[in-house]
Amino acid sequence: MLHTSPFDWMRVGHWTDSTAQTGCTVVRFLGDVVASGEVRGGAPATREFALLEPTRLVETVHAVCLSGGSAFGLATADGVARSLRAQEIGYPTDHGKVPIVVGMSLYDLGVGNAMRWPGAPEGEEALDRISTEFDGGAVGAGTGATVSKWRGPDFMQPGGIGFATARKGDVVVAALVAVNAVGDIVGPDNSSIDGIVDGSFEWPEVKSPLGENTTIGVVATNAKLTKTQCRSIAEAGHDGLARAIVPAHGPSDGDALVAVARPEVEADLASVRLLATAAVQHAITSCNS
Repeated sequence: MLHTSPFDWMRVGHWTDSTAQTGCTVVRFLGDVVASGEVRGGAPATREFALLEPTRLVETVHAVCLSGGSAFGLATADGVARSLRAQEIGYPTDHGKVPIVVGMSLYDLGVGNAMRWPGAPEGEEALDRISTEFDGGAVGAGTGATVSKWRGPDFMQPGGIGFATARKGDVVVAALVAVNAVGDIVGPDNSSIDGIVDGSFEWPEVKSPLGENTTIGVVATNAKLTKTQCRSIAEAGHDGLARAIVPAHGPSDGDALVAVARPEVEADLASVRLLATAAVQHAITSCNS
């Protein structure tokens, strides 16, 4: 499915290996943006996430890399950083500009070729392909993504790249998520939650191996937010993740979200939080459609 970014300053590019069933996705931000993020899963694979803490010096990011390949896939960010440095894009220092590139990876090694994963050259290729129009589904970081693994291999279903936007007047929040969860994507009937509450839910007996999952993504908005407020938006995005996936944020997931704001429109934080929750929830539930 073809998606269009609601912002000319947010562009997305994919590199996809359909044979090995892996890939990477680069989300590039143009101009001055503010960013923070949060990890809630128990098995994350991340790069440069510490600088997203509101107390850290640097407030901006230039790109976010989502990748397959587990921890190996974090090397995609090296290629993006190298390419941006060559373009003289980055955080200014006395000895040149340093691109701020956050990386997040999901585990897809058990789906295709376990010896093939995206690295620095593939990250550069994805960056070269950035556009305001991009595909969703089984592309980029979502190529080998799967869900429902807690039920055992016979119940595993495709995940993928999901994208959604939510609006309140001029305020827009967009969510791009690579969905690779141990849990199920919750249907509109909410049957999983209802079954857990009334005791009729059939609990799986098979437990997925540690770390073979992870849902990762980016939440972007045109609201005027501080770095601390961006952290709050990332937290709200995780609320949407927990609404869309059951179970979520488990010890076998490395769920992580980065929230990015380019200050263009005045907005109250509570409204932007709700928009982020809704956008992430819808992006996840539509990831394989």
